[in-house]
Amino acid sequence: MKLELKEVLKTVRGKTHIYPTSLTFKSGDFNILLGTTGSGKTTLMQIMAGLESIDSGSIYFDGKDVTKVSVQKRNISMVYQSFINYPNFSVFDNIASPLYVTKFSEVEIKKRVGDIAELLKLSPLLDRNPSELSGGQQQRTAMARALVKDSSLVLLDEPLANLDYKLREELRDELPQLLAKRDSIVVYSTTEPLEALLFGGNTATLHEGKVVQFGPTNEVYQYPNNLISAQVFSEPIMNQVKVIKKGNELCMHSGAKWQLKGKAANLQDGDYTFGIRPHHFKIGAKNDGCIRISGTVDISEISGSDSVIHFKNDDGFWIVHLSGIHPHSFGNSIELYMDTTKGILFDDNGNAILN
Repeated sequence: MKLELKEVLKTVRGKTHIYPTSLTFKSGDFNILLGTTGSGKTTLMQIMAGLESIDSGSIYFDGKDVTKVSVQKRNISMVYQSFINYPNFSVFDNIASPLYVTKFSEVEIKKRVGDIAELLKLSPLLDRNPSELSGGQQQRTAMARALVKDSSLVLLDEPLANLDYKLREELRDELPQLLAKRDSIVVYSTTEPLEALLFGGNTATLHEGKVVQFGPTNEVYQYPNNLISAQVFSEPIMNQVKVIKKGNELCMHSGAKWQLKGKAANLQDGDYTFGIRPHHFKIGAKNDGCIRISGTVDISEISGSDSVIHFKNDDGFWIVHLSGIHPHSFGNSIELYMDTTKGILFDDNGNAILN
């Protein structure tokens, strides 16, 4: 079973919201749409569900053209970031509502509702009304209602965003296993690169209504096609600096330089952009590929047991993400080691080189 989008285009009042997009999602895979708010993730999901019409292109489900099939005639489940529940129904009846419509037996309804309620920590709340629940509990109820039936297509639009940290971490571990047991096509949207990495599966990076790259999550992360995809898949944002290749060396304007090896050494001399993610910096040198980078601190933030430091030097502004607590004050000097073996070279058009 598969869902195919073929050159799907969506405009609103003359403005393009989704540029021509072709994607194929298969059952058994966990598929992720990764992008910032406003990148087109929700619109693309609504198109898949039949909630939004398209200007051109086509949508096929399991080989059948469903482009103009109404949402009521599609076997789908969808959960939004903002929860939606029936206010006059109990939690049990909210969860069971799609099963009532499809006329499941009372025994089967109790079993299905009980199983999904146990997973989502809702078992003690089944007799309550939504108005008696916290926001996180209401979101879990909405998720349970979507997951309780055997939908052919399950669309999850940032469903964990409003949940507390502990439950969010638990569901990040459990959701893929839960959904893998169903013969469904699963599409999950998020703004968080870490969430995509935790889920694995396949990831499409989105930017301003365009799918920039699609493939196995780890490959998209490690081998971005271009600078946009690399930036979408980096939190904090990927550092990028202008460099000059001269012979076997790559040089930054500050004077820092390092030797190139393998195919990179054969690149044409000239100007390039070097990109490196914030967590590829260390307090001390760890291998032969590390070079010293120094600068002046702008911002220093402690988050749990990690530190995020913004600093500047002659090459521009940098962001580093360090394990451990490393307090720095504004204006302090800082010295770090950057692992150049983890960096990516981009050409003048922002396309990755040697990936």
